[in-house]
Amino acid sequence: MLIKTPKSYHLKESEITPENVFLNRRELLKGMGFLGAGALFATASANANAGWFSKEEATKFKTIPLKYTADANTAKLILTPESKVTTHNNFYEFGAQKNQPAELSQNFEVNPWQLTISGECDNPITLDYDDLTSMFALEERIYRLRCVEAWSMVVPWIGFSLADLLKKVAPNSSAKYVVFETLHDPKQMPGQDDRRLGGGIAYPYVEGLRIDEAMNPLTLMSVGLYGKTLPPQNGAPIRLVVPWKYGFKSIKSIVSIKLVSKQPITTWYKLAPNEYGFYANVNPEHDHPRWSQASERRITSGGLFARNRIETLAFNGYGEQVAHLYKNMNLRKYY
Repeated sequence: MLIKTPKSYHLKESEITPENVFLNRRELLKGMGFLGAGALFATASANANAGWFSKEEATKFKTIPLKYTADANTAKLILTPESKVTTHNNFYEFGAQKNQPAELSQNFEVNPWQLTISGECDNPITLDYDDLTSMFALEERIYRLRCVEAWSMVVPWIGFSLADLLKKVAPNSSAKYVVFETLHDPKQMPGQDDRRLGGGIAYPYVEGLRIDEAMNPLTLMSVGLYGKTLPPQNGAPIRLVVPWKYGFKSIKSIVSIKLVSKQPITTWYKLAPNEYGFYANVNPEHDHPRWSQASERRITSGGLFARNRIETLAFNGYGEQVAHLYKNMNLRKYY
């Protein structure tokens, strides 16, 4: 499995949050051309998570064997702090406070796992845990992550194109939308059984995309970050990443993908349709009813209240790749 040469949508070095723990990786890659990621990422990740995971917990995460091309741009990439991405999470199934998913998900079991792809298609399939990291060539993609709450990160995801998965099931002409569903298991996910802990959301969590959005090359099924399989608080063992949309669209711990003919009613839209539209495209000109979306706080290696306010970009900076999907649409109405 190879990391592919960065495409035009990969971030420039100047746009990526600095992280000292990966400086050695950068120099090694420059000198060696390519490098197996296992040992290097395992060391960096263990250090970054030392405050949250015991040695026993750290061994639960499988290093994903990857190779890097000798491409100079790949060697220059500096990644975002892992410790921030794994401790500042929205995953209400494990609690509505940012610290709770990391604290309350440590006994979450991801193997065995089944992901079923069904509905309006000719070849429905079910993937098991091992299929998630072996069926497709995996690649690293560094994407901006913009939360609807007006904070953001830059994350080095590992995964495969959703389009590749959908092509395997052969969608038929009635497939207009794709519906995703999170695991419903209150014994493992305490927020699903406790409305106060889980933010009053009706579970299981459901999200959806239009079929052309799902087939866009940017849309990623992620199985890892920082060279390892996903931690539970980040959506283990498999999640969606749609970088031009607000983060709540990137559903976690997926067990079902269904192709359907009608637009689905998604979780946040059902809860508050005036606040969380079906499309949820990052749009600095369309404010949330309770706050501006014109700027965002980029979470970096600084403290929680570090001043890192930056201007929000239309489509989170990916307009060149996705704006055509919404040609002639009123993005204030279809927010």
